[in-house]
Amino acid sequence: MKYFFDYNIKYQEVDADKRLRLPNMENYLIEVAGTVADQLNFGIQRLHPEGKTWVLTRMALLIDYLPTYLEHMTIETWIESNAHMISTRNFRIYITEKDGSRRQIGECTTQWAVLDMVKREIVNIFDRPIFDADAIDGERLDIPRASRMLPITEPTGVVSHIVQYTDVDYNNHCNSCKYLEAMVNAARPDWLGHRIRLDINYQHEVRLGEQIDTYYLMLPDGIQYQQKNAKGETSCAAKITILD
Repeated sequence: MKYFFDYNIKYQEVDADKRLRLPNMENYLIEVAGTVADQLNFGIQRLHPEGKTWVLTRMALLIDYLPTYLEHMTIETWIESNAHMISTRNFRIYITEKDGSRRQIGECTTQWAVLDMVKREIVNIFDRPIFDADAIDGERLDIPRASRMLPITEPTGVVSHIVQYTDVDYNNHCNSCKYLEAMVNAARPDWLGHRIRLDINYQHEVRLGEQIDTYYLMLPDGIQYQQKNAKGETSCAAKITILD
């Protein structure tokens, strides 16, 4: 089963080039995933009273064009599978042209898990009857899923950030989009006018007041990032690749 959501890009979501910021694009995808999960009765409205929540673990986003201020964007989403404690949810992204036609500008595949907020560990809930098989569409996208990345041993630079009040979300940890925001604030490729691919892996959650260090490595075709927490563990790793 597929679901469609329509949005108009707001001025506070765009950058100086009037293009939707990449962390805001990720935020739209997360919002859509959460809305559908709630509609199907296995979202955070159902899980939070039990002390559980959904967390994004991996994302691979291929985007040809970042929408501009006031453009109409449509996001299509569906569940590919629920297996081995991981739910795979896919997306297609469209904009509406001036003639009213719809043009695809991107696609994305994501992996999600359920976190026990007391034990702070991943748990399996897919054996529950709320996970109706009819809710699983099954279609797989052609784009490769985000894979693990090698550590950065000789970074181009490093920027530190303390997790602040505005970084923390409903789940009492740093919001997924804020990791990416810290990365592109540290350094970003000149992607204006290019097709790009974002691969991002979330590995360790970060809480209010904790420090994350964003190491970045400039590459011929983009930038690789590695964020570490105070223990030296990788909290998040990502890569932005310019495709053409």
